[in-house]
Amino acid sequence: MSLTAESEVEFKGSCYCGAVTYVAKGKPILSAYCHCTLCQRLAASPCVATIHFPAAAFNWTHAEPREAAFDVYSVANKPWKNRFRCKGCGACVASYSTTKFKYSVWAGQLERDEEGKIRNWDLIKPTAHMFYATRILDFNDGLPKWEGYEGQSKRIG
Repeated sequence: MSLTAESEVEFKGSCYCGAVTYVAKGKPILSAYCHCTLCQRLAASPCVATIHFPAAAFNWTHAEPREAAFDVYSVANKPWKNRFRCKGCGACVASYSTTKFKYSVWAGQLERDEEGKIRNWDLIKPTAHMFYATRILDFNDGLPKWEGYEGQSKRIG
């Protein structure tokens, strides 16, 4: 796929019940497995495949008024990060950093093809593990492991 075609790719996602939907366009600025304790607790999972897009590449696509479908909240240790949770099914759908002007989505909520695979996975699949020191499970997948954000912290594996 050409660079121009990659910048035009759309990644569609939604909550479990489909009441909250979005589209993110183009190549992500970060795609990694996050092992931070906050993601572990919010997702009730050992890690999440988190994908970050610039704010300009992200749009809500569900019916107007948009705010009627989700609650917006933040947690005490990250008040600059707004999280969006569906009022119907309760799923956390995305988050927005008011300091870095980017949206984060979780890969598990992205649109899938007829075989159940995430569309255009090769363009969006994680390239590293971050906050790996607080992992619950070890991953032997050949991807680099970082103490914090990929390329901005100490590499530990």
